[in-house]
Amino acid sequence: MTELLQEPSILTVDQILARMRELAPGFPPGDGVGVFHGMYLTVTELVAAKLTSGYFTDPAALALLDSLFAGRYLAAVDADAAGQRPPACWRPLFELRRRPGIHPLQAALSGMNTHIEHDLPLAVMDTAQRLGRDPLSFEADYRRVNELLAQVEAQVRAQLLPEPDPLRVAEPLLHVLGVWSIDRARAAAWDTVLALRGLRHAPLAYRAMVAALDDSVGVVSRALLTPLAA
Repeated sequence: MTELLQEPSILTVDQILARMRELAPGFPPGDGVGVFHGMYLTVTELVAAKLTSGYFTDPAALALLDSLFAGRYLAAVDADAAGQRPPACWRPLFELRRRPGIHPLQAALSGMNTHIEHDLPLAVMDTAQRLGRDPLSFEADYRRVNELLAQVEAQVRAQLLPEPDPLRVAEPLLHVLGVWSIDRARAAAWDTVLALRGLRHAPLAYRAMVAALDDSVGVVSRALLTPLAA
């Protein structure tokens, strides 16, 4: 198969966890990237625990997918730390990470939108390419991860949603967050996998779609970060 992507370097799941735990204390309170990072660390720890519990049908392939998936986020972190611009899909979160008027839950879901709708389908394609397999062979375990993500998203919403008192903020926040759901994001990501799978042997069209995905996901991620107050 024609090589279509510049593949990120691979870390093991344990190395990914070690790197994320090392980075976690460096985010100041209220930092939007730090909010997403904490949530994503919880997800990664949960997936790592399930890799040895019989939860996944193909834990070796899922471990590779998880590493490639996380590697795309960590590459954005490294780019920003080096004074470089991360991919367009990640720029809203990094550019608005300390913007007043943005609720922490907005940051968490903006990061989830970027990571799921952009990074996840590309990581599935990366994994299929490295293993020489059809991306459809990962579908069953892909669906199993949905349950884990939904569990963590529910926890994050419960922890970060404001109490009923500050209605001036809560009402517009609930309006903004009501347009996004993890189920729709994961379904859209799988649809992207199917589209990219059909373009595997058309490199120009494949790259054009990847570029368009980067931009379009960034638009939604920025909309999720609409300031609610000055």
